[in-house]
Amino acid sequence: MTTGSSGSLSVSRATERDWELVRSWAAEEGWNPGLSDARAFFAQDPRGFFLGRLGGEPVSAVSVVTYDEAYAFLGFYLVRPELRGLGHGLATWQAALAHAGARSVGLDGVPAQQDNYRRSGFSTAYRTARYVGEVPAPDGPVAGVVAAERVAPGALAAYDAACHHADRPRFLAAWLATPGHRALVRVTEGRLTGYGVVRPAQDEARIGPLFADTRADAAALLDALAAEARDFSSDRIAVDMPESNPAAARLAEERGLRPTFETARMYTGPVRPVARERVYGVTTLELG
Repeated sequence: MTTGSSGSLSVSRATERDWELVRSWAAEEGWNPGLSDARAFFAQDPRGFFLGRLGGEPVSAVSVVTYDEAYAFLGFYLVRPELRGLGHGLATWQAALAHAGARSVGLDGVPAQQDNYRRSGFSTAYRTARYVGEVPAPDGPVAGVVAAERVAPGALAAYDAACHHADRPRFLAAWLATPGHRALVRVTEGRLTGYGVVRPAQDEARIGPLFADTRADAAALLDALAAEARDFSSDRIAVDMPESNPAAARLAEERGLRPTFETARMYTGPVRPVARERVYGVTTLELG
């Protein structure tokens, strides 16, 4: 795959090894990427990651990860700072977006890029704020919260599917099994009522997803996940909470977390409905 729309820029698919460089670019932008995210990202769609190169050197990136025949998600739209404004990002974007085919595409866009995304056919659905801070340690084990392996994988996959615009069993299996990731569930009267994952990241430990039936379930999981993060030597956590569930922001504020920056969830077309009242924290801003 090549393009001549930006001088000598060539665009081709990236490997998981290539993506370590892109992770470092994301860290330089202050996005706080997870340290081991690429394993699960590539498990979902290994053909969905793209690099633009000048003279063989990577200068731009974007991912367009497909989930099913109807839905894809775009992320990692990056250009080296010294080469911005020369068309390399747009050329990489156009070449990569073809991978989505006729699917509706979602993304989480930073404010500076949202007008550009609208010109490319994306419409804003809601905003998401990243909440950051230190959650006080619980006094002991949190009632009803246990390790994710204590529940049937099929039950967890079904719960996840109700909170995402497409089934994603490949991603979920890898996300739960990635070294360093800690996955917890809440069980109430024998029924799964929420789950979440915390992972080490460049700065604060990242929580995502945080899906729960009720605010009480979400609070229990948030407290337990924050306690797990201390095993990574991280007293501070970050979680991306959508405004489409107002209870999420209230929970964050009650726990002393503060918003740091926001993005907008945008789509090019219709998407499968989700149980928005269960989504207290999105999985990642890169893959939805």
